[in-house]
Amino acid sequence: MDRPDWQVTEITIYCDAVDDEVTVQVHGDLSTRCTGYHRYSKAGQDAARLLKAKSKRLGRQLGCTGPECDRVTQYRKSLLSQEAGKS
Repeated sequence: MDRPDWQVTEITIYCDAVDDEVTVQVHGDLSTRCTGYHRYSKAGQDAARLLKAKSKRLGRQLGCTGPECDRVTQYRKSLLSQEAGKS
């Protein structure tokens, strides 16, 4: 497949893994970035306390599953499918 016509595209979604909205970016080289990963996986003490409090309130364990989670890969696949449909 050829490279997409765009440099970067992004979407803001609700991520139930961290109970917050996150922005998922897909770059023209198909690399990805998720703001939730940068905020919660590499969590400092403030973010860790926030996740712990949210987990307690919701009654389930919260935590980022990493930069290649299902939400990120599904968005990238959706973009690739759209690009393939243009051809």
